[in-house]
Amino acid sequence: MKKLILIAALLASPLFAQVNEKVEVPYVAFPIKMGDGFDAIQTHCLMCHSFGYIINQGRQSKKFWRGKVDKMIVHFKAPMDEAAAKITTDYLFEHYGNGKLE
Repeated sequence: MKKLILIAALLASPLFAQVNEKVEVPYVAFPIKMGDGFDAIQTHCLMCHSFGYIINQGRQSKKFWRGKVDKMIVHFKAPMDEAAAKITTDYLFEHYGNGKLE
């Protein structure tokens, strides 16, 4: 029983930690490229994650971007129809693509 209490106390101890200094969270600006289809990005992508998620993918092929869009629709239930998926893919490829289709 003593071991259980000791383990619980050790696991709970970080909850009582305090910082007496001012903690600043760094601001990271993500340059957003405006263009045809950006409204689809705002509607379907930015409601769940930041624009940084898109930019951090790097420049990718059209097939890659379509795969990401399909993943969001199938696995994460993004509310997109085929027209919105095409607009989103075209925007991502135009502004963050590498020029390759495959």
